[in-house]
Amino acid sequence: MDWRRWTKNKKNHHHPPPPGSVGRLNLRHGERSVLFTDSDSFTTSHDDDSDVGGERERAGLASNSAAADELVIPFNSSNEWFRQTFASWQKGDVLGNGSFGTVYEGFNDDGFFFAVKEVSLLDEGGQGKQSFFQLQQEISLLSKFEHKNIVRYYGSNKDKSKLYIFLELMSKGSLASLYQKYRLNDSQVSAYTRQILCGLKYLHDHNVVHRDIKCANILVNVRGQVKLADFGLAKATKFNDIKSSKGSPYWMAPEVVNLKNQGGYGLAADIWSLGCTVLEMLTRQPPYSDLEGMQALFRIGRGEPPPIPEYLSKDARDFILECLQVNPNDRPTAAQLFYHSFLRRTVLSP
Repeated sequence: MDWRRWTKNKKNHHHPPPPGSVGRLNLRHGERSVLFTDSDSFTTSHDDDSDVGGERERAGLASNSAAADELVIPFNSSNEWFRQTFASWQKGDVLGNGSFGTVYEGFNDDGFFFAVKEVSLLDEGGQGKQSFFQLQQEISLLSKFEHKNIVRYYGSNKDKSKLYIFLELMSKGSLASLYQKYRLNDSQVSAYTRQILCGLKYLHDHNVVHRDIKCANILVNVRGQVKLADFGLAKATKFNDIKSSKGSPYWMAPEVVNLKNQGGYGLAADIWSLGCTVLEMLTRQPPYSDLEGMQALFRIGRGEPPPIPEYLSKDARDFILECLQVNPNDRPTAAQLFYHSFLRRTVLSP
């Protein structure tokens, strides 16, 4: 199906792991050393999240070499509601592990539940400083977002050793935990994908690339509402100028893997990851699940999409294939994907 046909004359149409140690694999991949973390994300030794056009200064971010006690935390103690709501709270069960910290359930004196990401500020090495910068970036971006399909940010605080990021609690966890319990059919995946696209369109309209779209980073509540989360790798871009290979290997786009030969990438990288995420929901396993991380990267770098089972519906297969176009210029945008037949299924109200 040609996505250019979907949008014809449609301009006015609208649609509603447990923590582990960090290990470095010094495997040659275009002169890159790849660093895998316990959250399955990775970065490379020649990453360049440079300040294109003064982006960091506009976002109010400190330099990458800032010490922990210089960590800039926007929109926290100056907000009266935040001070009152989070003046006293208790830490509950572990909910999961994000890019840079452990996420717990929180409970305050008024009986209000929330999620809190707890991050250690004691790592003074190079990786720790990079983590501080990326945390600042996550907080800065989340504090500006307001959308029904992006997890809500309440505020942040810190003491001498830890940073606390207070977030909306999504009671049913991630889509990854959901498909481990239930088999998701086309109608459910279609409904979730529409919502993921709503969040992605909002980000892309604001020139932000998430860079880590996968089921583990998409949360769901008891009403079936899904929201994008974990913005530790997100980055603003206007000119396909991102020059750092960051993300989770199995969901990464070819232009991200082949960064040395591409010169930069942009919003279309999230569309590839979306295709992998839809495939993940329908098959109940990550793409390239039979391969190790580096093997998957080499396969992606050669322009080989993950296998798509024949048992998936025609609409689902076609949607995934459109997202997994090797050339990023051939991929539809988030807005264009709304017109795909896989997402235009009848939704019955309860």
